[in-house]
Amino acid sequence: MKQNVIAVIGCGRIAQVHLAAMAEMKNPPRIKYGCDLILEKAEKSKEKFPLIEQVITDYKVALEDDEVQAVWILTPNYAHYTITMDALKAGKHVFCEKPITVNYALSCEMAEEANKRGLMLNIGVCNRYHASVEKLEEMNRNGEFGNVYHVYCSFRSSRSIPGLGGAFTTKSQSGGGVLIDWGVHFLDLILYILGGAKLQNLTCDTYCEMAKDMKSYKYTSMWAEDTSDVENGTNDVDDFITGYVRTDKASISLNGAWAQNLPKEKNEMFIDILGDKGGARLTYGGQFTFFDGATLESKESDHEIPNMYRKENEAFLESIHTGVKTKSHIDNILESAKLLDALYQSAEKREEVRF
Repeated sequence: MKQNVIAVIGCGRIAQVHLAAMAEMKNPPRIKYGCDLILEKAEKSKEKFPLIEQVITDYKVALEDDEVQAVWILTPNYAHYTITMDALKAGKHVFCEKPITVNYALSCEMAEEANKRGLMLNIGVCNRYHASVEKLEEMNRNGEFGNVYHVYCSFRSSRSIPGLGGAFTTKSQSGGGVLIDWGVHFLDLILYILGGAKLQNLTCDTYCEMAKDMKSYKYTSMWAEDTSDVENGTNDVDDFITGYVRTDKASISLNGAWAQNLPKEKNEMFIDILGDKGGARLTYGGQFTFFDGATLESKESDHEIPNMYRKENEAFLESIHTGVKTKSHIDNILESAKLLDALYQSAEKREEVRF
């Protein structure tokens, strides 16, 4: 197979993860451009990952290059829509990191544009390629849980708001807080395991309580601390969320917290799957425990967990050639985007949302 020629747009933190995954591939793509508005970031990425041939600050240079087949959009959330639409109109296949963009309506526009032009548009829902999630989806499909009637997920941590005052906590740039940052992964993998569940109704409450006074906020950890701006920045997003969702497959309940006044526990990032024949608890990012209702015995999974970022990138590159939409194609992710939007709508209006 001829080597793919791509461009990476955005050379920040998540780009380092994808670039490292590409470096693991048996047949890595040719990365003709590494692009970032901050030239130094692009240059550092090129130094660390020699797969990058040249650095640029204007992504349109890559879009105008006929040799470039596809682009990876690894920018802050607010830029996903504009760059993706520009890339699709330039005839490029697109891999865009999660969330699709800041709201459901724009996500649908992106899907429509990609399908109209016959181009692949995949979203970075990496957990669909996590070995434990793949196994749980297979077990559910094979009836090992029986009737799955409820799923509970917890994505909670203690005092760990990312980049306080910066893009992470500025709604106009991020689209939201802990729900759109962490919750998108949990809820998307749940919908995937359930087998394409469709939404019926939901209710949700969100809170922005823990850093109302950013200057006095104390934390145990802070992802992207170099983007923090507690002096002049903004914090108008959710740091805690709770919700209840009904689908045509099962009900879902959720609690998420970037920060809470509770000790940090190792088991607050998990998903419980409840079926009438068996159930499972998935430790997020790791293994799972299956409980068999017939034998009353528990069994710990112990399988290899390959790099899910490498797997999702390989699947996208293959789809460019086969034309077959993968499980992370935007058409298969829109229900997750609709769910996020509806949860925020419910919280804002303080009422149930029906579909």
